[in-house]
Amino acid sequence: MNSAKILIVEDEKDLADAVSFRLKASGYAVISASDGQEGFDKAKKENPDLIILDLMLPKMDGYKICGLLKKDVRFAKIPVIMFTAKAQQEDIQLGEELGADAYIIKPFDAQVLIAKIEELLKKSA
Repeated sequence: MNSAKILIVEDEKDLADAVSFRLKASGYAVISASDGQEGFDKAKKENPDLIILDLMLPKMDGYKICGLLKKDVRFAKIPVIMFTAKAQQEDIQLGEELGADAYIIKPFDAQVLIAKIEELLKKSA
């Protein structure tokens, strides 16, 4: 079991709950936020080990959150997984330019998500 702390920023409650359940079952501590501003504030306050970030969020979108965190030396090392239904190449490229460490398209495979989280946590350790 590992006790890495993961922040999920997702406005679809059922999806956030499903991801949270899977992560907790895998031994992770989970914090959730349902809009961009809350997600950004929690990221700064909680300093999670990894962030799963939806793009289309109320109050502040995932691109903006990722860009702000990656520009801040205190949070730049936190791996960010963009978690979105936006699968266009330009969306993925923008996420990469802003510093996203991975991009997972919804609907997603839970095993793929867990494997990507483990890979990124190992890299950032």
